[in-house]
Amino acid sequence: QVGGFAWENCGDKRDPVVVQSLSVAPDPIRIPGSLRVSAAVNNGKTMASPLKAVLVVEKALGDLWIQLPCIDQLGSCTYNDVCSILDDVIPPGTTCPEPLLTYGIPCHCPFKAGFYSLPASDFDLPDMELPSWMTNGNYRVRAVVSNGGEELACVKLAFSLQSH
Repeated sequence: QVGGFAWENCGDKRDPVVVQSLSVAPDPIRIPGSLRVSAAVNNGKTMASPLKAVLVVEKALGDLWIQLPCIDQLGSCTYNDVCSILDDVIPPGTTCPEPLLTYGIPCHCPFKAGFYSLPASDFDLPDMELPSWMTNGNYRVRAVVSNGGEELACVKLAFSLQSH
């Protein structure tokens, strides 16, 4: 599917973390702009450090999908310790930012097992300096989260990006 937001779980049926719903507007996503997100995730297992995330990011070039490299921690990157990245962004001991706080969604490891729901919430996307390869176009992303070699979640996303 080219263009338009879409998502699916790609793990096997044994993956403990399952996205149950996810919606994003507007379509295409605009930078800078406002992004409205709603989501529901069922987490069947407490996720603790070290959490590894492997992203494969592809961009459509005509009929071809080209895998984008990992440059400055953007693109097809492997993050070996998501927990420490979160701690760098949101120092431990500080409250989680809104709207996570209101809806009781954690922003630090460990992520306790449970059902997490984010009703439609707006996020500001600032006018950020994106790398030259992240231009307007259609993208797809496959994200796999694991701990100690055990796959916890796999999600595939497709979306369109439009800046300025």
